[in-house]
Amino acid sequence: MTSPAPDDAQATSPAPAWEAPVASGPLDAAVEVPGSKSLTNRLLVLAALAEGPGTLHGALRSRDADLMIAALRALGAEITEGSSPSTLHVVPGPVRGDTDVFAGLAGTVMRFLPPVAALADGPVRFDGDPQARVRPMLPVLAALRALGVDVRAGDGSGPQAASPAEGFPSTLPFTVLGQGGLRGGAVDVDASASSQFVSGLLLAAARFDEGLTLRHVGATLPSLPHIEMTVATLREAGVEVDDSRDGIWVVSPGPVAAREVRVEPDLSNAAPFLAAALVAGGTVSVPGWPAATTQPGALVPELLTRMGGDARLTADGVLRVTGTGRVHGIDVDLRAAGELAPTFAALAALADSPSRLRGIAHLRGHETDRLAALATEITRLGGQAEETRDGLVITPRPLHGGTFRTYADHRMATSGALVGLRVPGVLVEDVETTAKTLPGFAGMWRAMVSGTSDTARVAPASPERGR
Repeated sequence: MTSPAPDDAQATSPAPAWEAPVASGPLDAAVEVPGSKSLTNRLLVLAALAEGPGTLHGALRSRDADLMIAALRALGAEITEGSSPSTLHVVPGPVRGDTDVFAGLAGTVMRFLPPVAALADGPVRFDGDPQARVRPMLPVLAALRALGVDVRAGDGSGPQAASPAEGFPSTLPFTVLGQGGLRGGAVDVDASASSQFVSGLLLAAARFDEGLTLRHVGATLPSLPHIEMTVATLREAGVEVDDSRDGIWVVSPGPVAAREVRVEPDLSNAAPFLAAALVAGGTVSVPGWPAATTQPGALVPELLTRMGGDARLTADGVLRVTGTGRVHGIDVDLRAAGELAPTFAALAALADSPSRLRGIAHLRGHETDRLAALATEITRLGGQAEETRDGLVITPRPLHGGTFRTYADHRMATSGALVGLRVPGVLVEDVETTAKTLPGFAGMWRAMVSGTSDTARVAPASPERGR
């Protein structure tokens, strides 16, 4: 099940449209990208389950991250800011029940925390934004049920049900009736719709009495790098994980180490800024690019090079992308990095030849149906974009200005900004939805575009607590 179709009027937001700035010349900017959302929220969960206090440095502060912080506080962890909002001190506590978790539109909150809630000493009620109520949840909830956890629809006051047909929840809202612990064992999960179902179970598994043996039984497994990221963060926290067999993960029971860690920059959030160099010409650089990483955004330099850019990583960790203003089409399987699809769809709409983005059928279950949304909005501006069974075929056509709708999806907003870099009159609807993972995006984007004479240093704004 996915969020409303792009032609549903309720999918639009009443927020005023933002006129995307057009580049007047080649870019010359250094963009400081804040910490990875994926790593921040994984590290927060592990810190809350650890055997002692820990600290995160360089943590992302965005709506998704702040929702995770609030949820973990509700579950009993003490989380306080250090000398800056991006430094977070975490003191674990017993997992507390009889509480509420609001997930907003954050997949990491709604899918990572039900297994944690199974350790609580009472019921934990989950809900989120209206758009979140159509995002699939059944695989992780059914897995918990198979492990002996009582999961019920709504506020948990109704009777227990064994299947969706009988009222077993497959979406928000739902309630996990924690019993103070979980035996664990073996369970099968179909994670074809999202790798988050696997990651959520793995993150809490070391706290299960018998650990967990998890087997993926679906036809496909999207975003495998995100699962590899989860496994890596678990191992770094001293958790024993055996992933030697494809599609099977064995987590041994044991303590989660208390640590002081630094969060890498979010490479997927860097992608639109780096792609801007191809669209407008010039150079955009991002400092702090890791030499080795489990983030799917690691594919960005290679993909931008294939589309006509020149990407080079310096010895001191600065990634520089230079473009000429000419973009080439691409045929690429983005199964491992579907979150990059909106950026590369925007580039494809501005390219000099057709593109095919494959392996991303799972994007139909993200913040919105991203395939339908991208096809609709590119077409709305005069382009040609067609959905396939597992992706998009984009044939470049002359584009014109107009409203680029976002459907409360942060990556749709950055995609519209990228198109507007070349096409005058592109109005991005509700650009502030980018606060989900990148607060202050609009200001950062303007600073990058306006800094065309001397190198502009573009840094994120302070966290927007209201998002």
